[in-house]
Amino acid sequence: MTTDALNTDALNTDAMNTDALNTDAPSTHALSTVEAHIREQAAAFCASHHVPGFVAGVHHAGEQIVVAHGTANAATGAPMLDHTGFLFGSVTKVMTTTLVLQQVDRGCLDLDTPVVTYLPELALTVPGAADKILVRHLISHTSGIDADLFFPDAKGRDALKTYVDGLAGNCGVLFEPGEQLSYSNGGMIVAGRLLEVVTGLSFPELLERDVYAPVGMTDSSTSAEEAILRSTAVGHFLDPESMTARPTTMFTLPETWGPAGGTPIGTAADLLAFGRTHLADGISPSGTRVLSAESTALMRQVAFDMGTPNTPPIGLGWVRYPFGDTTVLAMSGASPGGVSILCVLPEHDLVFTAFGNNPGAIMLQDQLLQWLLGEHLGVQVPALITEPAEDVDLTPYVGTYRSDQLRVDVSVVDGQLEERTTYEPADASQERIFTEFVGGTTSAPPQRLVPIRPGLFAPAGYPLESFDGYLRMLLVSYHDVRDGQARFRNGGGRLTRRV
Repeated sequence: MTTDALNTDALNTDAMNTDALNTDAPSTHALSTVEAHIREQAAAFCASHHVPGFVAGVHHAGEQIVVAHGTANAATGAPMLDHTGFLFGSVTKVMTTTLVLQQVDRGCLDLDTPVVTYLPELALTVPGAADKILVRHLISHTSGIDADLFFPDAKGRDALKTYVDGLAGNCGVLFEPGEQLSYSNGGMIVAGRLLEVVTGLSFPELLERDVYAPVGMTDSSTSAEEAILRSTAVGHFLDPESMTARPTTMFTLPETWGPAGGTPIGTAADLLAFGRTHLADGISPSGTRVLSAESTALMRQVAFDMGTPNTPPIGLGWVRYPFGDTTVLAMSGASPGGVSILCVLPEHDLVFTAFGNNPGAIMLQDQLLQWLLGEHLGVQVPALITEPAEDVDLTPYVGTYRSDQLRVDVSVVDGQLEERTTYEPADASQERIFTEFVGGTTSAPPQRLVPIRPGLFAPAGYPLESFDGYLRMLLVSYHDVRDGQARFRNGGGRLTRRV
């Protein structure tokens, strides 16, 4: 009998008693109500939505709490603890941007210089397109690089070089740099390779040296090999037949996706420390200057605004979510079977972070963020959408839209827009990685859309108040109507272009 088998009962007992274990941790008087609310909501949501485990942290006005609930790994029964690590996912993009701005502070990079000045090998399938991309385009999601689902599977020191080399034969452009905004994994990965060339260090080495160490992120790592030595959560997907959570078959995305969030792992306390660094104008909780005040402020400023509620204005790295008169600097991060979030509220001296090891946990994160705003901080959050529109002409939006390995067919059915989204893998390796990332599917059921106004639609079946918070990303918008046809569709902040 193996040691794991001997300890199964103990592990399961620990999992059931996770809340009791964490209750012993001291909590501050100022945040005791917040802690109790998170604990109560996490228990109820995880039970009703089949989320194995959840961990959240709040720092406010010098006080801090971390609350953990449930199970980190359903296969082992290991409990989710306040120090359990998890994949940061795209929250890493704010760290990658921080690294880029550090090099700007040191005079090694200039935001308005073409990337090819530093990285001459950068090329796309459209001749000359890469030459127009500036450094700032990479970290403001305005580069136009059409590589959001490009997953070359490479390991080691040359992983990012392999990614950049592969762009020339596989990936084109969605728009001219700076013309539009489209959430871009590719842009951030190119930024990571740019950092490697400028500093001479690998991206993981640079992340550890210039972010983890000065911020004080002592429980963070850059690989699964490091994370396995600590308590670490794994993602889960819901089995539609048994309605039970099954662990993901792929823990991390390939190492080529490190700067976009594929591999960095850490704890809620570490993310709170990183958020506090940005809250304090670039000074870490230990007093170390991580980033200049000027660069920290620049990351918060609007770099591009599409003027549509489903894609809030973006800074450098941060997405700027308006909640009434308050701006929440935020980034969420999907990982295989999991979702994280980091929010910084400079006007209220608050940082919020959370992770759930099932994608549905994003709804709980949204609920907690809105509760913190409305109940804890007293922020008045107006309704984002008050009522649907009538008599909207649907013909400008009908057609087929594409981006890297993705196709969206839009038609009118029963007087409503209907979208059919299909993943079209370039090869078997791309298909394997993508399907494991999303839990085994390559197409989504048809989605009906309800018009909110010309060019803006909501998925049918959702109450309009669902979109007041973070889930406004579920809204769909269409842009740049020319000759009676929209050129772009925007879903989740990502553009597809009319064929």
